Amino acid sequence: MSDDRIPMTREGYDKLKAELDKLRGADMIEVTKRVAAARDMGDLSENAEYHAAREDQGILQARINELSDRLARAVIVDPSALPKDTVAFGSTVKVLDIDLDEEETFTLVGPGQEDPDKGRILTTSPIGQGLIGRKKGEIVEIQVPRGTIRFKVLEITTASE
Repeated sequence: MSDDRIPMTREGYDKLKAELDKLRGADMIEVTKRVAAARDMGDLSENAEYHAAREDQGILQARINELSDRLARAVIVDPSALPKDTVAFGSTVKVLDIDLDEEETFTLVGPGQEDPDKGRILTTSPIGQGLIGRKKGEIVEIQVPRGTIRFKVLEITTASE
């Protein structure tokens, strides 16, 4: 995995930690019981329940590993300590899509807090990366999968405001 630090709020960290605890506890116990029960059914070479349970166990372990890695690289950030006139982690940014003449609002968040339907985007997303460090009034061009979007930064607010 990567050495990159992952900025998170305390809330985002706690949410991921709770998910990891649940996966390691109740969820892993449940899938382990399913593997054991299926193993007791006899011939493993033709035992679909056993193979399905082992696959679920592998998927669960992969998710546990992913969350463990994220939490190990997490850096708790206090959004109120960040600059107020520059787009940063935790900022809410109102932008004008110059080509569509539509206003959009994004809040830049860390893993576990993203919700694109509510405008909560990862700081590591293309739009998040394009907006970080910008100031009110700046125009930014951002490469996204569907092409280039052009935003004018209209307003920046921070979590402490």
